[in-house]
Amino acid sequence: MLIGGFSVIMGIAFIVVLVLMLSKKRQPFRLANAFVNGFLVLFTWAISHALKAISFDINHPMASEEISLSLGFAGALWVISMLFLLVGIIKFSSTQKSTVKPQ
Repeated sequence: MLIGGFSVIMGIAFIVVLVLMLSKKRQPFRLANAFVNGFLVLFTWAISHALKAISFDINHPMASEEISLSLGFAGALWVISMLFLLVGIIKFSSTQKSTVKPQ
């Protein structure tokens, strides 16, 4: 249920951000939406590796090394995904001069 629920929610979030990215009204924010989608993909990949690590067969001869490698890879993916999210937030919050004159 955990994996199924996580997959459904992340899939919905990915589709919503993708629709926002392709919307003509939000064209100035396409790059920011792309970074948020990158975050979602990398975060999902990180969670996948973390779940693989905690469900690894401990009777395997090199279980400790395999688990450590998977958790390390999941951590590295998490760091990169958080950088993508931060860049997306920065891109959303950046102010650009508008060509519309105030009334």
